[in-house]
Amino acid sequence: IMNIAIVGATGNVGRKIIEVLEKKNFSINNLYLVASPKSAGLKLKFNSKEIEVENLETFDFSKAKITFFSAGGKISEKYVPLAAKHSVVIDNSSYFRMDPDVPLIVPQVNSKDLKNIKKNIIANPNCSTAQLVIILKPLHDLFNIKRVVISTYQSTSGAGKAPMDELVEQTKLSLENKKIISKNFTKQIAFNAIPHIDTFIEGGYTKEETKMINETKKIISNKIELTATCVRIPVMVSHAESINIEFEKQFSIEKVREVLENADGCKVIDERKDGGYITPVEAEGKNETFISRIRKDNSNKNTLNLWCVSDNLLRGAALNAVEIAEAYIKNK
Repeated sequence: IMNIAIVGATGNVGRKIIEVLEKKNFSINNLYLVASPKSAGLKLKFNSKEIEVENLETFDFSKAKITFFSAGGKISEKYVPLAAKHSVVIDNSSYFRMDPDVPLIVPQVNSKDLKNIKKNIIANPNCSTAQLVIILKPLHDLFNIKRVVISTYQSTSGAGKAPMDELVEQTKLSLENKKIISKNFTKQIAFNAIPHIDTFIEGGYTKEETKMINETKKIISNKIELTATCVRIPVMVSHAESINIEFEKQFSIEKVREVLENADGCKVIDERKDGGYITPVEAEGKNETFISRIRKDNSNKNTLNLWCVSDNLLRGAALNAVEIAEAYIKNK
C-alpha cells in the first residue's frame, strides 16, 4: 500500500486516472490530487470519498511514492524533475519521451525497459502510438516488420476538454446554418476532417506524425521504417487508425488473427459483413485496442492492412499510465 499523487487531476486524463485506479482497486494509502492554483480547492471523488485538490506550486512531492503527471509539456518540464527527487514519476506529456535516459513504456510491449530507470522518470507514449505498438509488437516478433504506413482518425478529446466542447458548439451552429469561428482548431471541426494535429515541422510533417514514428522506433525497434498522416475528425472519444504493415517474412491471415486474438490488450472483431467491425463510438470506455478489417494488401508482397480503434483517454493515457505503475511495482 502506497501514497499516490496525480498532477493535472482535474483534466480529461487526470480524471480518467482516478477512475482507473478505482476500478482496479489499486492499493492506495493516500491519494493526493494536484492541479494548477486556479483548480486548487475543488473536490473530486475517489472511492466515494471527496478529496480536495491541492496547489501544484506548493505541493510536497515527498508525500507520494508514485506521481502521475498529466498536465502538459510545460508543466512537466518545470515540475517533473522536482517531483522525481522524491517520487517515481509517470509522465503523460511528450516532454521526456525521447530522452535516452527515460524509458518509454507500454507494459504489454516493453515492460523489461523498466529495469533502466535512471532519472526516476517513466514516460507514457502518445495515445496514437500506444494503441499502434500493442498490435505491431506481437506481429513483429513473428514476421519481422520492415515498414508501416499509418493514417489516423483522431478524436477531439485528444486535444483536451475545450476542443470537445467546441465540437458540440460547432455542430449546433452548423445545423442552425450560423457562422462558425474556430477557436481550438485551424478549421471547422464539425462535419469536417482536419489533416493537421500539433505544429508543422521540417519536411511538411506535423509533430504528432513524427511522435508516432520516433516513439514506435524507441519502443519496438529502430529498424522499422514508418510514415504517418494524422487527421482530426469530429468524434468525441477514441482514435482510429488504418495501418499498412510490410513484413520481411510470409504470413497467413489465420496466423495474424490468432496472434492478435491472444495478444494482451488486443481484441479482434473482424467479420467481413455489414457492421462486422468496431468504430470509435463502440470503443469508448473499453480497455482493449480493437482490430478489424484484417486483409492482405494485394499490391505489395508480404503486406497486411488492418483497422484499429481504441479509447485514447484510457488505452492511450490513463490506463497505460496505471499499468506502468503496476508493472513498475511488480518489477521492483
